[in-house]
Amino acid sequence: MTLSTAFTTMFSLRHPIALAPLGGTAGGALTAAVSNGGGLGLLGGGSGDLDWLDRELPIVAEGTSQPWGAGFQSWAIDTGTVERALLYRPRAVMLSFGDPRPFTGLIRQAGAALIIQVTDLEEARQAVDLGADVIVAQGTEAGGHGARRGRSTLPFVPVVVDLAAPTPVLAAGGIADGRGVAAALALGAAGALIGTRFQATAESLASPEIKKAIVEGHGEDTERSRVLDIARGSRWPAKYPGRTLAHPFLDEWRGRDDELAADPGARQAYREGVARGDLPPQPVWAGEAVDLISDLPSAADLVSALAAQAQDALARAGTR
Repeated sequence: MTLSTAFTTMFSLRHPIALAPLGGTAGGALTAAVSNGGGLGLLGGGSGDLDWLDRELPIVAEGTSQPWGAGFQSWAIDTGTVERALLYRPRAVMLSFGDPRPFTGLIRQAGAALIIQVTDLEEARQAVDLGADVIVAQGTEAGGHGARRGRSTLPFVPVVVDLAAPTPVLAAGGIADGRGVAAALALGAAGALIGTRFQATAESLASPEIKKAIVEGHGEDTERSRVLDIARGSRWPAKYPGRTLAHPFLDEWRGRDDELAADPGARQAYREGVARGDLPPQPVWAGEAVDLISDLPSAADLVSALAAQAQDALARAGTR
């Protein structure tokens, strides 16, 4: 059974699986590997570090002849960032977290597909009005940043599917194996956008320590909070807290966001703790499905395995 959907048809993909553009860790090698495996690799351009893009964009452009794209945080970039990526002729550009309108014209003029990630119905309606080619519906189970007052993937995805029809929708949040991909398709999505599972792959730019933490992590240990963004001096909008694995500084400051923001001494203590090695140097962004991750495969093999698991899950469901 081939899992053919409007999303796979749009990009001539073998599998309805996309790599979440994990900022800084979804580099050129990982993006190319996912595309070579039959999914859609999306480079993690994040906040638009041009030096990083200049290093990683040639790697993906030279590493695959299959469709690939790039993703950015709308709140953090300017048009020059998108123009830099478009020089490499990606098939798609994905925009997340913030107002996509300043960039949609550029993307369309370049002939790339416009993918917009949404975390609530207001964002979903805007994406429809802007004529997004693909909409990603992110549930609150997702690792990394997402809506403070969002909704779980299971109820959110079909609502966006109905709202956006006939635009293809990808499900995101809490998907780390083929059963999750099958569930996304059953909800009416045209595929799944997967992040945490791809962080724990051979090609990911995540550090060995972060990969190890993901493999050993548990979903009940993940938490969505602004504490680590505030401590690190990150400019992430308050609307989008981040889901991470447990962290000692989070334990100390849980529920005290405003107090931490007003206490420069506490933020200095965080920096000193990192410098001494008492605190992890980076948060471990991870979704609630982290329990399902137990190895570090190649990304291309992972795409094939996810698709095969999804096919098996759907076949078994059809016999019940």
